[in-house]
Amino acid sequence: MAEAADFQGMSPSPARRWLRRTGALIAGAPLLAGLLQLPAGPMAHAAEKGSPTDAGGSRTVSVSLDSLTPSAPSDGDTLTVSGTVTNNSKQAVTGAHVGLRVSPTRLTSRSAIDDAADRTGFQQSADGAEIGDKYTEKFDKLPPGIAQAFNISVPVKDLDLGSDGVYQLGVSLSGQTAAEPYEHVLGIQRTFLPWQPDGASVRTKTTYLWPLISPVHMTAETLPNQQQTPVFQNDDLAQELSPGGRLSQLLSQGSGLDVTWVIDPDLLASVDAMTGTYSVKGESGSVTPGKNQGVAKQWLADLEKAVQNKEVVALPFADPDLASFAHDGKNVTGSLSHLKDATDVAGSTVETILHVKPETDFAWPVNGAIDPSIVKVATSAGADKVIARSDSLQDNQLSYTPTAARPIGGGTTAVVADAGLSTAFEGDMTSAGGSTLAVQKFLAQSLMINLQEPDKERSIVVAPQRMPSGSQAQSMAQALTALQSTRWSQSAGLSEAAKVRPDPSATTKVPSAYRYPSSLRKAELPQSAFQQIEDTQDKLDNFKVILNDPSRVATPFGRAIDRATSTSWRGHTTQASVFRLDVGSYLQLLTNQVRLIDKSETKLSGRSATIPVTVQNNLMQGVDHLVLRLTSQQPTRLKVGNGPYYEQPITVSGGHSQSVKFTTTANANGRAAVVAQLFTQDGQAYGPPITFDVNVTEITPTVMLVIAGGVLLLVLAGFRMYTQRKRIAARQAEEECEGGPQGPDADSEQRGLNKGADGPVDTWDTEGSAMAPEQESEAETGADAPEQPSDPTPDTAPESADPSGAGERVDR
Repeated sequence: MAEAADFQGMSPSPARRWLRRTGALIAGAPLLAGLLQLPAGPMAHAAEKGSPTDAGGSRTVSVSLDSLTPSAPSDGDTLTVSGTVTNNSKQAVTGAHVGLRVSPTRLTSRSAIDDAADRTGFQQSADGAEIGDKYTEKFDKLPPGIAQAFNISVPVKDLDLGSDGVYQLGVSLSGQTAAEPYEHVLGIQRTFLPWQPDGASVRTKTTYLWPLISPVHMTAETLPNQQQTPVFQNDDLAQELSPGGRLSQLLSQGSGLDVTWVIDPDLLASVDAMTGTYSVKGESGSVTPGKNQGVAKQWLADLEKAVQNKEVVALPFADPDLASFAHDGKNVTGSLSHLKDATDVAGSTVETILHVKPETDFAWPVNGAIDPSIVKVATSAGADKVIARSDSLQDNQLSYTPTAARPIGGGTTAVVADAGLSTAFEGDMTSAGGSTLAVQKFLAQSLMINLQEPDKERSIVVAPQRMPSGSQAQSMAQALTALQSTRWSQSAGLSEAAKVRPDPSATTKVPSAYRYPSSLRKAELPQSAFQQIEDTQDKLDNFKVILNDPSRVATPFGRAIDRATSTSWRGHTTQASVFRLDVGSYLQLLTNQVRLIDKSETKLSGRSATIPVTVQNNLMQGVDHLVLRLTSQQPTRLKVGNGPYYEQPITVSGGHSQSVKFTTTANANGRAAVVAQLFTQDGQAYGPPITFDVNVTEITPTVMLVIAGGVLLLVLAGFRMYTQRKRIAARQAEEECEGGPQGPDADSEQRGLNKGADGPVDTWDTEGSAMAPEQESEAETGADAPEQPSDPTPDTAPESADPSGAGERVDR
């Protein structure tokens, strides 16, 4: 990279510097010998105590530079420096004052800026002399452990800055202690002054990415109601959105800046879900209603206003870990399809919620580290531009920082962010001193890039950490506010940076997988995680096909699977594993709501009967496209339908059960195992099967004799009635032929005969014997007679949809 670039002729070679130092030591040897002969005094005392860079010298007092304005001064400005000094020793400091020092020479390279930032201790030749007594602040005494504030203002013209460039500005405290009773530097802090009063001939186009990304907050779970109330893992998102929260500060600090917003659509979807009814899981697993709808609504409204007329880049949903997919996920069949789905849903999510059309063709691997497999995976998801970083695509042979766009083959463009500028605010920015130093170093590096090739137009991209803290966001905003008012930088969007004509001298070779940082490799999702995710996807696909409204599960579970591959799980291995398990467990819980009711042993008396099997649906919606198969394990003993098994389609409304009857035929006595199993219409087994026994009881000889005897009695009774009526008819005919009896007696006899023909008055059998009343009734009613104790017991029970009881009988 170009951080090693130096201005030609501005810095002596290492050999020349070594010769100069050697000559100075030789020339100073006699003087040193003379000093050693002098009486004890301040100089001798200093020699005894060691150099000022030793502990207890220029580290006695710590100096914090809390504010420097303006950050990039110009002619006519007044520079104001404020901060605190703290006595770290056990002795009081007396006769102290704070003064300003400007290095006599400007820095000539980006690497020189880094070296100066790392240097500690006081060096007269490098730090220079104090500007003057009138630009100091004095302290009579600094007690041990006590911090005191200072504020110094000095006209920029009195700083005596030279030509355009970056200068070191030192803030030092000088005084004396009881152990060192002479005035010397007891503490110093350095920063950088970017100086370009007349403006650059060609400005550097600077693109700054402003990320709005958050960890995973939503679960796959929803409440069992028509609204599908979402359930959040906790209420941490509400804290981030509230005033003073991380996302609240990112939004407020980024509003009004010329930045490119890089947004994870999952964050928008989660906040949008909070604007309505939502629930939050407690530590014990209990679910309570969420109460931060107002905070979510206000944040979304403010964001929508902030991004109007600004470039918005939508990452794939849930910001998937591209490197994990490339190194481990690609070995699991079907995993890469999730990337395409996450990309497809990203644009619609952002456009629906923010009402702006985002760019969706950018991929952003972790820390901009790439290798061929990462590039391939990113482009397979639909991206043709990859945000890389210069410490991955290094340009060690160049003396300047090249423009960001690089063609890397296959129609793919690598947009290479500058590593030095991108990592400028990754440290602790909670203290004002740390933030001020980071801001000034960022501005110094930016100016140095411009000064490397002042007549060459270049486009620089800055891609900061994915999830800056609130204090880091404040420092970033402070630096950008200053940068966008400078005379060497010009704001540009990410799409514009990707279209800039590439520098032909810049490297376009993607580093091999061996150069991928091992620290990043260790934090990736393992292959087992992708296998677990794919197993969940298979179960989801099998579940969706039976539902009347598949979107009620496809959408929440599809997004939950995307969240399971999020980059935010890096460094949180246990939490990532728990999340994946919870998604799979909740899906299994839902699929189990459609099931077969267990059956106990079923008794079958007779050749054929129907066996009921009950399907229960406890979901909120109906299920369809299911087939229930009943299979006999001993088809020679018991047939289902006309073969070993029979299938029937199933449709069950939400919250209902349905019993399905199967016709069976018994061929032999004994037990036959029967298996009931649900299948989807494409032949995939759904849920566990249930197995129960059917006890086949054939008709016994005794029962056959009883039945045969009953049939014989019915036949005899019918024959008796037939012969009796025939005999009476013959008698009547005979009497009519003979003229019949005369007189009252004859009439009486005729009436008796007529009555006997229509009613039970004929009590004589064919042998002339009197019939018993019971026999007379039986002969009269025949097959319609009431059930007798000797009749066979019915072999069927009334139809019921309830689960079978022990020893249940089945319907014919």
